[in-house]
Amino acid sequence: MSVNLLVPVFALVLWSLVMLFWMVALRLPALAKLKIPPEQARGGRGQDLDRLLPREINWPAHNYVHLMEQPTIFYAAVVGLALLGQGTMLNVALAWGYVAIRIVHSIWQAKVNTIPVRVSLFFLSTILLAVLAVNGLLAALRLSA
Repeated sequence: MSVNLLVPVFALVLWSLVMLFWMVALRLPALAKLKIPPEQARGGRGQDLDRLLPREINWPAHNYVHLMEQPTIFYAAVVGLALLGQGTMLNVALAWGYVAIRIVHSIWQAKVNTIPVRVSLFFLSTILLAVLAVNGLLAALRLSA
C-alpha cells in the first residue's frame, strides 16, 4: 500500500477539524450576545443561524459544510489509489495540491469570501481531483485486465 499517499488525507481531515473549531469559536460567542431564550433555541439546524448571525460569522461554517462535501470524493479516490499501490510522485503531488488549494479556499472563504476567487480555487481543486480519479480508474482497469 502507498502510505505516502495517505498523508494528505489525514492533513485534510485535520484541516476540517480546524475549520470546525474556528466555526465554533466564532459562533458560540456571537450566539451568546443574542441572548436567545432557551425555548427559541430548540430544534434548529446550523443553517438556521444564517439569518441570525452576521454573515462573516457564518463564513467558516459554510466552509466547514463544503469540507464535508467534495472532499469525500477526494478521500475515496486517494484511499483507492493507495490500495492499488499507486503512490506515485504524480499522485502524491496531486493529492497535496488538492489539500493545499482546499486550505487556501477555506481561509479565503472564512476571511474574504469573494466569489470569483472562491470559484477559481474550487475549479482548480476539482481538476486535480478529476486527474486523481482518472489515475485510479486506469490503475484499477490495468490490474483487472
